[in-house]
Amino acid sequence: MTKNRLFLLLLIVAAIIAFFVFDLGRYLSLEELKSRQEALQAAAAASPLASAGIFFLIYTAATALSFPGATILTLGAGAIFGLWFGTLIVSFASCVGATLAFLSARFILRDWVIRRFGDKLKSFNEGIARDGALYLFTLRLVPVFPFFLINLLMGLTVMPVRTYYWVSQLGMLAGTLVFVNAGTQLAQITSLKGILSPGLLLSFVLLGVFPLIARKALDWIKARKVYARWPRPARFDYNMVVIGGGSAGLVSAYIAAAVKAKVALIERHQLGGDCLNTGCIPSKTLIRSAKLMSHIGRAHEFGLVQASAQVDFAAVMERVQRVIATIAPHDSAERYQGLGVDSLKGSAHIVSPFAVELTEPDGSKRTLTTRNIVIAAGARPFMPPIPGLDTMEAYTSETLWSLRQLPRRLLVLGGGPIGCELAQAFARLGAQVTQVEMAERVMLREDADVSAMVASRFRAEGIALLTGHKAVRFLREYGQKILVAEHAGSEVRIVFDDVLVALGRSANLTGYGLEELGIGISKTRTIETNDYLETLYPNIFAAGDVAGPYQFTHVAAHQAWFAAVNGLFGRFKKFKADYSVIPWATFTEPEVARVGLNEQEAIAAGVPYEVSRYALDDLDRAIADGEAHGFVKVLTVPGKDKILGVTIVGDHAGDLIAEYVMAMKHGLGMNKILGTIHIYPTLAEANKFAAGVWKKAHTPERLLRWVAKYHAWQRG
Repeated sequence: MTKNRLFLLLLIVAAIIAFFVFDLGRYLSLEELKSRQEALQAAAAASPLASAGIFFLIYTAATALSFPGATILTLGAGAIFGLWFGTLIVSFASCVGATLAFLSARFILRDWVIRRFGDKLKSFNEGIARDGALYLFTLRLVPVFPFFLINLLMGLTVMPVRTYYWVSQLGMLAGTLVFVNAGTQLAQITSLKGILSPGLLLSFVLLGVFPLIARKALDWIKARKVYARWPRPARFDYNMVVIGGGSAGLVSAYIAAAVKAKVALIERHQLGGDCLNTGCIPSKTLIRSAKLMSHIGRAHEFGLVQASAQVDFAAVMERVQRVIATIAPHDSAERYQGLGVDSLKGSAHIVSPFAVELTEPDGSKRTLTTRNIVIAAGARPFMPPIPGLDTMEAYTSETLWSLRQLPRRLLVLGGGPIGCELAQAFARLGAQVTQVEMAERVMLREDADVSAMVASRFRAEGIALLTGHKAVRFLREYGQKILVAEHAGSEVRIVFDDVLVALGRSANLTGYGLEELGIGISKTRTIETNDYLETLYPNIFAAGDVAGPYQFTHVAAHQAWFAAVNGLFGRFKKFKADYSVIPWATFTEPEVARVGLNEQEAIAAGVPYEVSRYALDDLDRAIADGEAHGFVKVLTVPGKDKILGVTIVGDHAGDLIAEYVMAMKHGLGMNKILGTIHIYPTLAEANKFAAGVWKKAHTPERLLRWVAKYHAWQRG
């Protein structure tokens, strides 16, 4: 706490102590006010402005310091100054005092509260930013809520001071009028309880909840307006129609069928989506073959001599297809039909919020009416408008699986997760790989030390890694394909045979009716949704890559639960999509996995943190496996064991991160991980040792010095 904050806190504490030590509260009683009423009225009549000024300051101070007795002062205003002048004084004095209390709480405590509870308060502050004025107005209208608590607690939120002041003044006006008016009849008041009759209190409560009811009514009217031009069917064919058979679509349909809703799932290509057919599964299968080839090349490290292998690239790619075929039944139409889902092949077009037109493979069309629609249309590889690229027959992460001949010189455009995984895999299978990245390092979302470790391994394996190179144009010269890139102000020419474009993915936003319905597109080029994954129409939801903000299969499945449940049961209870603990992994070698904040994100967000880092070159199992490289890096709240984020670099990082994902999800800290038995010798011990690093940094040195003295005394 800074000196200024400490000084203000001590000043407030001293004033409160003085109030009770000198028994100033005796002047704020009904009996005392009645006994002095005539004298106070005479003083006010003799010097009205001076009396009003003094009264204003006293009221402001009492409110700012949260002294008991505001009710007596309000009655006094009516008794001394009359209804209208008294109301004017109290209205402004109470609001100025409340705002001073609000600002004091913000100045003294808010930074500490943010450091300690910032992540827990994030959704609360988002609600305050959106509807805070409405909530405050309700609290001010209903006098059952202690106003001093409202002043202090609101100071810890993100509510602007100006909003706090005017809403408070407006919200407290009705109560101020009631009490000031009662003060004009002071002689007839025998108890404060009589001022607020049950009927009057009920009126305040109804007045307080009116804004909330009005808000709900406006939401209902808005929804009605959105649907106004669309005829609503008398009956529906389905409870839910899902467009897209990838991860989000499959899970949405599965959940709907599991709760006995009638659901249709429409997919125009292959069920399983990109992940099964062109993404996660084929790429990890390719990486497995490449990793084995790499290990054979390291055979001498394990005491094996003359170990060798030749790559049959066509056979490798055929294995990829066999693996896809083996997994495909998990996502097959037959399986989902058996689960109760109507699995329909064809193209979907949303023709109204309640109807989807299905164009079947033979060209025939039919319309499906439905109460809810889930859009899970996925994404596709982004192709940049680089001159000449369209003449290069470029491959993407979707099309490269048709390859049966290993490219001799492969150019990989992009240094993100997809580009890095595939660049290393092709290099290990024998291609001469050049990877071009416009930024100064690969894997830009990760910390610099992570990027450096991956880049070092890539270069050691023979990948020509060119960072800080911007692709300018593609051209052909003398039968050769050439990329012209810009680096440090000069042009660089890179010769290649095939090019793989891995520059991220773009959501599929056209061809199925978004434009006709007026459904909005966000700045990040995904479907615009609210916290409940609802689009402009409350019965149309979006999930998966088409909705963002994360393009991961496991996040798509996570969103699907919210879309399905909110669609089917939203009239009873809606659930906000929770992105508080999102893990991911990049399956390079070394493998990289993360959950929560890393250092660069914490710094950018101004989040204070401590780092506990454990190097895997000290882990027994990693040494035995010949994989003694990488680290576990944990960010925690300063002085606490609360985990803010974890990055793991090393063998099986994607598996090891799961322990931290569960810990963060369920509020477990480093002490709990340290106190959990981990099998020896395993890579999972690294998580416990990282917790040990944290514990060592928080050793109670003073206590241990006393313990050392105790042991010395025990020895005699």
